[in-house]
Amino acid sequence: MTMPTPLDQAHAQMEAEPASDAARLRFYERLSDAELFLMLEKEVENDKLEPALFDTPEGRFVLVFDREERLAQFAGRAVPYAALAGRGIVQMLSGQGIGLGVNLEVAPSAMLIPAEAIGWLEETLGHAPDQVEAAIESFLPPAGLPDLLLTALDTKLATAAGLAQSAYLVAVRYQGGGQGHLLGFVDAKDAARDALAKAVGEALTFSGIEAGALDVGFFQASDRAAASLSRVGLRFDLPQPEAPQVYQPVAPGSDPDKPPRLK
Repeated sequence: MTMPTPLDQAHAQMEAEPASDAARLRFYERLSDAELFLMLEKEVENDKLEPALFDTPEGRFVLVFDREERLAQFAGRAVPYAALAGRGIVQMLSGQGIGLGVNLEVAPSAMLIPAEAIGWLEETLGHAPDQVEAAIESFLPPAGLPDLLLTALDTKLATAAGLAQSAYLVAVRYQGGGQGHLLGFVDAKDAARDALAKAVGEALTFSGIEAGALDVGFFQASDRAAASLSRVGLRFDLPQPEAPQVYQPVAPGSDPDKPPRLK
């Protein structure tokens, strides 16, 4: 029996809790984060994708699958495809009047997502919390945030390998009397700041929490503020890419701990 995928599991939870906005949001988050295999009309030419389009009584759809073997099972033959992040496919379809067919006929998570829902999802994925520019007066331990948000942040940041060294969730007081919560990234790559802010925004949105509940800040490890973050904040470690390994050939018999085998 084939093991259920994260998308299958999120879909099953959504089906089991039809009145739960949280379950529905978690499904769309899994869909956005997943690598999906988009069926194409023909092979990619000059980096141009031409998705296969299917007309149904519910509208026009492209088809995606969360496993290559599911695409092959549906097609019953070799077909061209492109592997893309779910959010990339959503952005490509938005405004085109085209919906998304997911795992049709081959998985329990089979469903049709209409074009209107694609537009909503694209807008949702574009939300990002404010990046802090106001002067910070003090950092405090975080308090009162739901476990659902903490889990969502942990899951989302696990996909941001190499974009920053770490992140700290803190309560914050701003000069002038403002206060709230902040997720401070340490040693983030400059080019990754917008992507990290959007990732935090997605975690908020798909947790059913207003974007204003959390700001985002960026700090260097050498900053005094980074030391304060580490003292009072809840730490999230982002995965780091493995350094390439360089192997030097060793002549047989040259290592005294590994004598050559003699026949």
